[in-house]
Amino acid sequence: MKKLFLLCFLLIFIANTNAQETSVKKAKAKTEKAVKETTKAKKEAAEAKEKAPKLKKDGTPDKRFKDAAKDAPKLKKDGTIDKRYKGAKDNSASVSGQKNSAEGKAKAATNKAEAKVKKEVKERASNEKAPKTPDKVTGMYKGKKVYTGPRGGRYYINSNGNKTYISDDK
Repeated sequence: MKKLFLLCFLLIFIANTNAQETSVKKAKAKTEKAVKETTKAKKEAAEAKEKAPKLKKDGTPDKRFKDAAKDAPKLKKDGTIDKRYKGAKDNSASVSGQKNSAEGKAKAATNKAEAKVKKEVKERASNEKAPKTPDKVTGMYKGKKVYTGPRGGRYYINSNGNKTYISDDK
């Protein structure tokens, strides 16, 4: 009986130690992946910094260095190429500010879809407003016509052309 108990205890101990090793391996793989991603991001940032135009202390471009921004086509706010300018080509693969033209096209498509949805919502809101009905004339007050609004408020138009509401006491 003691031998059986000892054997079971030994098997459980071995199983637990192996399980811990696999979780350690998974954690190590995650950290290695994160390190690779950060180094890749640092390299991309360094390349972007090298490609960026050199600026003077006051923020204006320094003409001594080649300005890559002049060679790059003009972009719209959504990241697509603005075709109004000369030399704008729709099939350019490398543009400063975007990785490839497919990404810019995807952004443009999503922006168009969002604009369409906003337009539809705006149209629905304008269609759902209560219809304008003229207020009813219900009497006289200080020589002016008294109107009753759709929610029961009573008012007259003063000499400035503004509505002056009458309290229920009068």
